[in-house]
Amino acid sequence: MRKKELMLIVTFHTTADAMAMEKRCKQLQAPGRLIPVPRSISAGCGLCWCAPTDSQEQIRAVMAQVGLREEAMHTCMV
Repeated sequence: MRKKELMLIVTFHTTADAMAMEKRCKQLQAPGRLIPVPRSISAGCGLCWCAPTDSQEQIRAVMAQVGLREEAMHTCMV
């Protein structure tokens, strides 16, 4: 079992947006991974991008480059 850490959670309106985020982040070697939305967060899509909290600006830059909009950004223990 993973040790829980405070992480940046980016939720999306659609699964397609979450999948596009994963594809682009892998191409650009941006930190993070696709995970199910934590129970403490409610989201329209069941997937979210989980990344270290200090990578928020890099994640926003990737999203702007791809033209993706987040539903919300949270920090929570994951």
